[in-house]
Amino acid sequence: MKFNKVALSIACAAGFTVAGAAAANADTVTVKSGDTLSQIADENNTTVSSIQSLNSLQNIHLIFPGQKLVINANNGDAAVSTQQSAQTTQQASQQQTVQQASQQQTTQQASQQQTMQTTQQAVASSSEQAARDWIASRESGGSYTAQNGNYYGKYQLSSAYLGGDYSAENQERVADSYVLNRYGSWANAKSHWLQNGWY
Repeated sequence: MKFNKVALSIACAAGFTVAGAAAANADTVTVKSGDTLSQIADENNTTVSSIQSLNSLQNIHLIFPGQKLVINANNGDAAVSTQQSAQTTQQASQQQTVQQASQQQTTQQASQQQTMQTTQQAVASSSEQAARDWIASRESGGSYTAQNGNYYGKYQLSSAYLGGDYSAENQERVADSYVLNRYGSWANAKSHWLQNGWY
C-alpha cells in the first residue's frame, strides 16, 4: 500500500512538471471571460501589437472567451529574450542611478568635511595666532631685538636655541619648533605661561 502511494505521488509530480513545462512553452492561449489583450500580452511577456499581428485581429478590443490566440510564433524564445534584455537594461540603469546617487552623496559628504576642516583650521589658526601674539607681547613687547640675559628676541628664546641666527625668520621657525615639541600648540604654551609665568 505504501509503495502504491509513493508511486502515485511520483507520477503526479512528474505529470505536473511536464504540464507546467508545456504551459510555459505554449504557443497559444485560450481567452477566458474577462481577459483583455493587454492583460494576456503582459502575462505572456509579449506585446498587444505582436498578438494582433500573429492573429490578424482587426479590433484589439474584440476577443471572445474560448478563442485561441497565437502568442508567439517561435515558442516564446524571442519574447523571453527581449524581456530578459529589457530587464537587464533596466537593472543596469537602476544600478547606475544608485551608483551616481551614492557618488554624489560621497562627494557632498567629502565637501562638507573639507569645509568643516577648513573652518576648524581657520579657527584653530586664529586662536593659535592669538596665543602666539599674546606670548610675544608678554615676553618682548613683540620686538625681535629684545634681550633679557641669555634670552633674545620676540619669543625670548635661549641664544643656544637660535644657534647664533637672530633673524626674524629664524626666531619664528625656532619658536614654532620649540612650542610644538614642548607644548603641542601655542594655546597650550599660553596656558602654561598663565599658570607659571613663563613658557
